Amino acid sequence: MTEPIAPLAGKVAYVTGAARGQGRSHCIRLARAGADIVAIDACAPVAEHNGYPPALPEDLAETVNLVEGEGRKILAEEVDVRDLAGQQRVASNAIEQFGRLDIVVANAGVLNWGRLWEISAQQWQEILDTNLTGVWNTVKSVVPHMIAAGNGGSIINISSAAGIKAVPGCGHYCASKFGVVGLTNSLAVELGEYGIRVNSVHPYGTDTPMGNDLSMYQTFQDHPTYIYSFSPGALPTESLAAPDLVSDIVVWLASDASSLITAAQIPADKGYLKI
Repeated sequence: MTEPIAPLAGKVAYVTGAARGQGRSHCIRLARAGADIVAIDACAPVAEHNGYPPALPEDLAETVNLVEGEGRKILAEEVDVRDLAGQQRVASNAIEQFGRLDIVVANAGVLNWGRLWEISAQQWQEILDTNLTGVWNTVKSVVPHMIAAGNGGSIINISSAAGIKAVPGCGHYCASKFGVVGLTNSLAVELGEYGIRVNSVHPYGTDTPMGNDLSMYQTFQDHPTYIYSFSPGALPTESLAAPDLVSDIVVWLASDASSLITAAQIPADKGYLKI
């Protein structure tokens, strides 16, 4: 059977953290598969203790250019996922402009380092607010529109390998990403009757600003035994994985090719979780 050239033609995808990294890659690949895009990103500092620079407005503008280069339409706004009212406004604007929402990629997230009893309350809260509450804000903003449209759909939450296999040095991040798994599985059961599938993806070692954060090496220097919790995986690993490789999984989960898959945790880890 011949696969359709544009498996997502006529559909609209809502992507958070879209200015760069995985978010930008997901936008481009979903557009290439035929979807129009709704993209949000804070485009500003979001966590004081991050060891990598924040996305900027020009990064989101470049995402817009690249999506339009694929021949698709895009609505892009500078909105932090922690801003529930802002996300609700964007979702309403998307329905007004495109008439529907079919695919959601809750991708926005932050990572920084520190032992659990040594990080500040602020550092803990910033991670939880962005990585977990931010996903809930996304869900709360888009799901009512998806149910009202009656078209089913696919929600893809980007968790992490650290959302399945906890690691030392970033327990606050692990807690947030484990939380995304619980949210995903509960939501999948609640939305099943509406034909809306919900799954989580679990990348490891991805070539993004977050993945290249050199501050993690200070953690390993201070606590050398921690490095044993970070195996290279089962497949040969010469470098961090390209975001496109994670986007392959996102496009598959967004399409009818994965119609039987819901409440699943999809690894994108070269076997790291089994080592």
